[in-house]
Amino acid sequence: MPQLTYAPMYLVPQCVEKNDGIGPLIDLGTLAGKLLVVTLGINDVVEQEALAISIWGSSSGTDWGPKPLLTFPQKSYCGAYATILNLTKKPAVRFLRVQWTMSRWTQRNSDLMFGFYVSLEEVHSEVSSAVA
Repeated sequence: MPQLTYAPMYLVPQCVEKNDGIGPLIDLGTLAGKLLVVTLGINDVVEQEALAISIWGSSSGTDWGPKPLLTFPQKSYCGAYATILNLTKKPAVRFLRVQWTMSRWTQRNSDLMFGFYVSLEEVHSEVSSAVA
């Protein structure tokens, strides 16, 4: 049987950031109201720094509400970190955006810096039936 492949949607494409920021507004399209996997990939980091990522949802693209849909625990090491974003009970959410903050554990004069991406994929039927 042929293997199906699925391309992820990037909420934040591979980038190198030196400040806190907010990613672009992303229209979910056919992914709205679905069970999704969000992956945070970190491939470049300066020692003793932390990156916090949150995912915000909106039905209008302008009102993002009082709290994020999902928050990753702070990360300080390279790697790929994945978690589930369940939008099946939030069908009004049509748009997503990522917000990030950076911090340092120690005093140092150099700039903060993280190389990272955030991607999104639909959970496929064999996984979603195990989660449900």
